[in-house]
Amino acid sequence: MPTLLSRLIEARPDEWRAYTHHAFVERLAAGTLPEAAFRHYLVQDYLFLIQFARAYALAVFKSRTIEEMQAGLAGLKAILDLEMDLHVRTCAGWGLTREAMAATPEDIPTTAYTRFVIDAGLQGDLLDLHVALSPCVIGYGVIAERLAAVPGALEATNPYAFWIAEYAGEAYREVAESAVRTLDRLAGSDLSPERFKRLADLFAQASRLEAAFWQMGLDAAR
Repeated sequence: MPTLLSRLIEARPDEWRAYTHHAFVERLAAGTLPEAAFRHYLVQDYLFLIQFARAYALAVFKSRTIEEMQAGLAGLKAILDLEMDLHVRTCAGWGLTREAMAATPEDIPTTAYTRFVIDAGLQGDLLDLHVALSPCVIGYGVIAERLAAVPGALEATNPYAFWIAEYAGEAYREVAESAVRTLDRLAGSDLSPERFKRLADLFAQASRLEAAFWQMGLDAAR
């Protein structure tokens, strides 16, 4: 039986591909992304993760069962313990402290994306929220796994090999796989066509906002 994720991707393939095959990530694998683009992205992603942590805290609050609460907590811990630490360690190499990153103004795509996700959770139910979160939490794992197979992407000569390795690693793979299982558990087996269309629309919009986030990084280097 197909997963809800695979059905959402099948329903909105153009938005998913534009996000997961964006020029930003292709240049990560090639090692040709300008440092200015990556630095702007990484600082904005740190700010993004602050808001995403709040979204996962909202998921815990809206949960009905201990299992659902544990799924939300797993996402929250992945952000606070894995992803944000990666950003802090990387930006320290540029002389940027955690405090300096937190004090940086949000770029427009950052605000648009994070508030969209939080609004989806506030207005909808727990499944709406997890679908809105899924292009980020699952997509990064999908992207990194594909990039890791590109010849040379994980070589020491690629300045972005560490990013690819982090999101293609076992720890993050489990986070992404858990998110896929959570979608299926919340969706059950009786989604109406109307309900599925609303979820697909949420998924597509989140994917578009992810692509805009990559583009923000590229635009910063122009």
